[in-house]
Amino acid sequence: MKDLFPGYFRRQDESPDAEFYREPRLVAHVDDAAIAALGEFLRPLIPEGADVLDLMAAYLTHLPPDVRARCRRVAGLGMNDAEMAANAQLTDHVVHDLNADPALPFADDSFDAALCTVSVQYLLRPEEVFAEVCRVLRPGAPFVVSFSNRCFPTKATLLWLSTDDAQHAALVRMYFEHGGRWEGIEALDISPPPGRTDPLYVVWARRAA
Repeated sequence: MKDLFPGYFRRQDESPDAEFYREPRLVAHVDDAAIAALGEFLRPLIPEGADVLDLMAAYLTHLPPDVRARCRRVAGLGMNDAEMAANAQLTDHVVHDLNADPALPFADDSFDAALCTVSVQYLLRPEEVFAEVCRVLRPGAPFVVSFSNRCFPTKATLLWLSTDDAQHAALVRMYFEHGGRWEGIEALDISPPPGRTDPLYVVWARRAA
């Protein structure tokens, strides 16, 4: 990916991510209507007894209560221990910097679904991370990447900041195409009805058999 966009997988703030994420932010990063829209999208994708990976996890995982209730495990991987400890939907969590090391600390075929919610814009090595997600998912398991128009601009990549929402969807599709073996890649606008609410977009696919 860096060969395709030379110079654009950088940030305005190149300091270590551990410094930026040291202080917990116990807040939602999109509004309630967008969270509800994401929950409705996820509902049919999460099977009974699922093991779910919340990639780049924080204070909220955004699973509807009934969906969370049917999960066996929801494992968080993120940058701030306090945020994930306060996330009531997680069964376990690990602090791990994907920009420093994209290798996931999980065994092959460990999860039935993976989520990356409003955080994909911070990945410096996205194709490596997507390949790792593919590795830890079981065949046929979905990986759902959602994003809005919000971000920490100093930590988002220059490529993300220089593109619009439609181009963001095309970019995330490329991450799938270049990272791992995926099938049925689909990009959708699942924004709530227009008004005073955040837009929300999803790009998702299933791990190929």
